[in-house]
Amino acid sequence: MQGEQDWVDGMAEFKFKYLKPEDIRKLATYEFAPKAVVEGYLSGRHMSRSRGSSIEFRDYRQYVPGDDLALVDWRVYARTDRHYLRTYEQETNMDCHIFLDSSASMGFGDGLRKLEYASFFAAALCYLVVRNTDRVSLQIFDDKIRHFFAPGSTTRHLHNLMHALENNEAGNRTSIAEALKRSYPLLKRKGSLVVISDFFDDPGAIFSALSPYIHRGFKIHLFHVLTPEEMDLPDRGLLTFVDMETGRRIVAHTDNLRKPYAAAIQDHIAGLRKLAVRRSIDYVVTRTDMHYFTLFDRLTR
Repeated sequence: MQGEQDWVDGMAEFKFKYLKPEDIRKLATYEFAPKAVVEGYLSGRHMSRSRGSSIEFRDYRQYVPGDDLALVDWRVYARTDRHYLRTYEQETNMDCHIFLDSSASMGFGDGLRKLEYASFFAAALCYLVVRNTDRVSLQIFDDKIRHFFAPGSTTRHLHNLMHALENNEAGNRTSIAEALKRSYPLLKRKGSLVVISDFFDDPGAIFSALSPYIHRGFKIHLFHVLTPEEMDLPDRGLLTFVDMETGRRIVAHTDNLRKPYAAAIQDHIAGLRKLAVRRSIDYVVTRTDMHYFTLFDRLTR
């Protein structure tokens, strides 16, 4: 539609680090975007039980003092001599809550760092949600919540999120579980919860912290971001390995580490996937050398 195209063109005039004009135009015609946002879990419309003037009639209830007389069905009154109000199903928008891991380990990467890749995906996700008039919140965390932006759906809100992503840097140690626990009271409405992280944390603690969200009816998506080097340790001889979160150093030969490391990372991924399947949580592993557009496929499945 012309109005939507004007909005897309207007956004493309702004220069954001993680939401480039060419990406905005590509997202405008991207075949998954409307389906992912409108029909999929991300921000699909759902019916609420709130009363008001809307499209679909639901039921009658008896008038009580203080109710809007405009909702009284006078034809029913003529038949029954009693005041009844028509109630409706009201269509509402779903909130999308994005959790962006910005711990020190997210600063790793040759070329495109994990935090940069995650920020590109988060920025596009925010844009798609707001473009379709749904509300999006953003939480930037490491071992605590560093920034929280309550749900919003305005262009100004979107601009604030883009500036927050641009000014964000990798910080302290990872504690996904602690951030999820602290965030739970802040989310007033259920919706979709999108966690973007390298998930270098205890899987049991993570899924324990997700349990309250599951019980409240959130649809949860976990996007596990890793670099190619983390997926497959390169053969580079004798190296000094530095833990980005503790500073601990280990000198080792990659020939001695490749097999045990590959087994360890695959065990970690398998453990996360197993817990996600048990709880009907969407879990996706992605690499920084894959375009983040491919991640939108998962939001429509």
